Amino acid sequence: MVVNPSFPAKTVPEFIAYAKANPRKINMASSGPGSSTQLFGQLFKVMAYVDLITVNYRGPGAALLDLMSGRVEVMFASVASAIGYIRSGKLRALGVASAARMDMLPDVPTIGEFVPGYEATAWVGIGAPANTPPEITAILNRHVNAALADAAFRARLVDLGMEPFASSPAEFGKFIVEYTEKWGKVIRAADIKPE
Repeated sequence: MVVNPSFPAKTVPEFIAYAKANPRKINMASSGPGSSTQLFGQLFKVMAYVDLITVNYRGPGAALLDLMSGRVEVMFASVASAIGYIRSGKLRALGVASAARMDMLPDVPTIGEFVPGYEATAWVGIGAPANTPPEITAILNRHVNAALADAAFRARLVDLGMEPFASSPAEFGKFIVEYTEKWGKVIRAADIKPE
């Protein structure tokens, strides 16, 4: 959750108080309908009981530029896309959407510390076609997990704003199902439609 450094709120509780005092006056940038940035913001709106205006962009680049220029006030940007701007002081991180604080932003609290139960994370994974033989899937999984265990590779991913995690094919499949169900509910509740 990032804001322009000139935005009056410096913490998540201050943001919530400001949003409640100024309903429908805060513009929330989104990378587009159904994007993680929009979904994470929609979940925040519901859980924090605030009324923000969603402004959809065609990707995070233009949204982040407008956030830095002050045309919009807040964005639930991916750490990977915003970390350089946070480190350079062009954006202020109010909170991270993960369940735990992140190694690359250790002083930034989780949003869940102030909005109990809030957790919203995007992920990148490696998959194979459904008919891939199990022995091939096992080999791929072993090699991917070995790469994720490599300290230098892991450090590079963290530096890019990612928190790598290794799992088994069964665990990853279960994760995908649960993730899809969670965000499907948010999409239906917010009546998000593709453009």
